[in-house]
Amino acid sequence: MRILMFGRGVIATIYGQAFQQAGHEVDHHVRPGRAAEYGDTVEMDVVDGRHGLLGRRSTSFYRTRLRESVHPDDGYDLVVLSVGHHRLREAAAFLAPRIGDATVVVLGNVWEEPLDAVAPIPADQVVFGFPGAGGGFSDDGVLHGGVLRSVTLAAPATGHDRRGQEARLAFRQAGFAVRDQRDMRGWLWLHVVLDAGMFSAALQHGGLAAMIGDRRALSDAFQTSRELLPVLEARGVDLSLHRTATVPARFSRMTGTMLALATRLVPIARASLAGHGDPNAAEPRAVIADTLRTARDLGIATPRLQRIAARR
Repeated sequence: MRILMFGRGVIATIYGQAFQQAGHEVDHHVRPGRAAEYGDTVEMDVVDGRHGLLGRRSTSFYRTRLRESVHPDDGYDLVVLSVGHHRLREAAAFLAPRIGDATVVVLGNVWEEPLDAVAPIPADQVVFGFPGAGGGFSDDGVLHGGVLRSVTLAAPATGHDRRGQEARLAFRQAGFAVRDQRDMRGWLWLHVVLDAGMFSAALQHGGLAAMIGDRRALSDAFQTSRELLPVLEARGVDLSLHRTATVPARFSRMTGTMLALATRLVPIARASLAGHGDPNAAEPRAVIADTLRTARDLGIATPRLQRIAARR
């Protein structure tokens, strides 16, 4: 396949390398002037969950093909769009007239109605999903992170879902298992709520990396997420469909203790937090602000989140 990764951020780079290693032709679209700034090689330090239950750390150099323009006749089969949710509308509007008939996999947080967030890309070209990867770039440009063996994609609406099958094929060829999610809208919103808890705790405790092994900080994160669950219900999410995913928020102390231990002992769990830097970056700020705004609009009290936001 010809695959276009939108940007050269953490998610685009980790999955772009995996697709390239699987034999796909992979390009990264970057803003004008960024190709010279980035160069054509990324040093990678990644704990890879495709290789064993606990993941295996590997270091490598990923040679990227960077493009500063995209045209409908470029012939891409698949476009992977993974940006902060506050940039999603802008990115979708940019891509819509430039990608022809490519299948677009939206891989990341969404807090609006999903199809509204990616308009004007035609709905029948879009597959929503969520990555099993995370991390960050150090000051010297090295990508430090982790990637799980699985990626989540919206379950096919019919047995003839060509777009979904194309997306699944690409990930499976790259060695990933695909988890089907039947209520993708609710699952995406739930993940934003979980992120709001983590990002708010990061503001309190000095960043996500500082929360490694910290039971109190991780419990604080999930307690904040728990107070946001009524927001999801008010938006029409049936939480009974997401019993497993809501366990951290419903049992915050137990989960905080278990995750603290995991981030001390399990490399891939530690890597998921260790690569993150500034808790005041644009996406964490936007997640907190948007969830808080929605709660206020719905008349739902979120004292923990309000208190943390007021300190910023």
